[in-house]
Amino acid sequence: MKGENAVLGAAGLAAFLALGEAVPRLGLVKEAYFPPTSRIAGAFADELADSAFWSALGDTLTGWALGLAIAACAGIVVGVVISVVPYLREATASTIEFLRPIPSVALIPLAVLLYGTELRSVLLLVVYASFWQILIQTLYGVQDVDPVAEETARSYGLGTWARIRHVLWPTALPYVMTGLRLAAAVALILTITAELVIGAPGLGARIAVAQTSQAVPEMYALIVVTGLLGLFINVGARTVERRALAWHQSVRGEVAV
Repeated sequence: MKGENAVLGAAGLAAFLALGEAVPRLGLVKEAYFPPTSRIAGAFADELADSAFWSALGDTLTGWALGLAIAACAGIVVGVVISVVPYLREATASTIEFLRPIPSVALIPLAVLLYGTELRSVLLLVVYASFWQILIQTLYGVQDVDPVAEETARSYGLGTWARIRHVLWPTALPYVMTGLRLAAAVALILTITAELVIGAPGLGARIAVAQTSQAVPEMYALIVVTGLLGLFINVGARTVERRALAWHQSVRGEVAV
């Protein structure tokens, strides 16, 4: 089944690349706006040979990783504290529902005013967007704790930290991993967006330079790089999720299928 899916995926990709080559060659779109796949591939190879490209890639990955790590730590800790402290969930519910829908891109003017084009501007946007993904999933996970298991732990004399470790955390972990997987994708989107709009060093800024200088094949090649980066991050996040939840029924069932 997996082999068949891989073949179909490869066939679909080949058809897409062939279409991208044919459409501009046939004059359906202007090559100045959408170059053939072969030209984009050549520009992609040139980018790989350029040290400045690897520096920009490193800047993007740094902003993504730091922002995601900060958001993960903050989201998990705040989510657990809000859930276990009596009445804190109700007291913060309206504030969370007010702040969560605010688009991170709306904070770009604030980020520029505070930090200019520094890495901290990128981190502000990435952390804000990713934090809510993890916080909400953590809250749902803690809420899903079996009351019977909680009362049983109390009856056996387990303290607060012991109950968090042995009862709350195993129940919440699948939700937390889902939040981390979603936050990883959101963090990459906001990293590229911040670099593109603010001009912070990274792939986004490099795309903006290619666009303004009319280097269209290079621009598309960099866009392809961001797509591949997103694919690798998603695959990596799913791999980590499966390993972290190898004991969980959902993962065991997925492996069995």
